[in-house]
Amino acid sequence: MNDTVTPETPGDIDHTHYLRTVGVMAGHCTVSAQKSIYTDNGVKLVDTGTRIDQRLYERLVQHRLRSPIDNQLTVENAVTVDGIIEAAQAMLAERPLPRLLAQAMAPQPERLIAPLRKLPLPAPMAFKLTVMREEQPKLFVHSVETTLLAIFLAIRAEMDEWERVSLAAAGMLHDIGMLHMNPAWIAPGHHMTGQERSHLMAHPVTSMLLMRSQQLYSSATEKAVLEHHERIDGSGYPRGLQDAQISAQGAVLLLAVTVASLFEKYDEQPAQRIYLMLRLNHRKFPAALTALLLPLLRDAAMQDGDVAQHAALARQYMQDLAQSFDTWSQLRAAQPARPAPRSAQAFIEERLDDIKRMLTEAGSHPEQVAELLQHLEDDPQGMAELAFMGREALWQMRSIVDTCQRRWPRMADRGSPSDRLSADWCEWVLARDGSATGT
Repeated sequence: MNDTVTPETPGDIDHTHYLRTVGVMAGHCTVSAQKSIYTDNGVKLVDTGTRIDQRLYERLVQHRLRSPIDNQLTVENAVTVDGIIEAAQAMLAERPLPRLLAQAMAPQPERLIAPLRKLPLPAPMAFKLTVMREEQPKLFVHSVETTLLAIFLAIRAEMDEWERVSLAAAGMLHDIGMLHMNPAWIAPGHHMTGQERSHLMAHPVTSMLLMRSQQLYSSATEKAVLEHHERIDGSGYPRGLQDAQISAQGAVLLLAVTVASLFEKYDEQPAQRIYLMLRLNHRKFPAALTALLLPLLRDAAMQDGDVAQHAALARQYMQDLAQSFDTWSQLRAAQPARPAPRSAQAFIEERLDDIKRMLTEAGSHPEQVAELLQHLEDDPQGMAELAFMGREALWQMRSIVDTCQRRWPRMADRGSPSDRLSADWCEWVLARDGSATGT
């Protein structure tokens, strides 16, 4: 990660984009000074109770203030613990993932809400969540759904009440650091630059430091927030932790964040796709916690379907995979030299080997499909699983192409045999985008 964008103390956090977002909120929400606001040399700028409109806010943030401005503001209809509980209860009744959790907890879905009643929420954190709710509502919904799933996993893992409350706080606040990023960077269709991605990878650190500045949350809560994008195999960020290096609450939160994000992303059969993603990527996620979730996802996903359609999709996806592997092998045979470390070629070879290993471990390598299809002719659930597994592997293959184009933009110039090999394969995959990506 780029150290130049990674804050080490609360004072290192870049507030530029956050302050701009607060200014936008002040244009349509009633924001006022909860106490008099002074410059750092004692000059009073506004009195207690003054309405802060967007123009006044923009003038205030040009001064060096005695304390952070959002610590000195209040907003009408701010997020409260009761408001979070109300939102969570509505989601348990209406949204796919929370409704699934409520059904699994029957007849006591209230257990998912109980830890929220003890949620520590000081005014500055409530203000930040209000900014999130008003200006990035999808991020607020994601935070509530992540919280409910984290609580569910904590209950199933028999964590104690204190740990459940701690995870409720971590779930609600894990993405407040995203408010300090340019929202355009995470807009649909935007392709991040390397510098923008470095800022994204720093947001768990930003969230943790903002919580730490309150001197209220436990070290376990802070650590869980810091670790919510780590992975068991060390492929996560910001620190690339592995296995036992990740805290117990961090393991719960990273799984909850991943599953909640994918439920939001997939419109079609999300439970099926996430069930397979967790199985295919089992090295990345905590095994004991994943085992608590897989039966729930499987039961929601495995419904009777059109076996002929599933069989056709499975054949198509596996054929596309086999052709992608074969094309790489043919191109690679013409370039026998060992790839340079950290080159696009080395990256592609490593990731393709990972996909092959993943499929083999799941009994779904393209070479095994003909036999599998015969055994699954009268098993719509198994056929659906095979089709989704193929689509997931193809999605990962397209991800390889996207990463290569982002990390090695000069690859397209074909300035070396290695770049030519990598660019040719990436273009082959893109040329088959309709089928080779499973779309």
